[in-house]
Amino acid sequence: MQIIVRDNNIDQALKALKKKMQREGIFREMKLRGAYEKPSEKRTRERAEAVRRHRKLLRKRMQRDGLLPLPERR
Repeated sequence: MQIIVRDNNIDQALKALKKKMQREGIFREMKLRGAYEKPSEKRTRERAEAVRRHRKLLRKRMQRDGLLPLPERR
């Protein structure tokens, strides 16, 4: 991963780096690898993530079909 520092603005470059890492899921992976996760806990977490993804997909479909109101944007 590469970030270009312009005009010696380290704060802006660091912000861009963090944003890229967040998008790539690196922070999440670091947190998961930080400590041992029992196989049963891993299965439970992965199952919960799958349920969350499925519900999100269903919610988006229902919104697209007009069965649910679209979320308000700020």
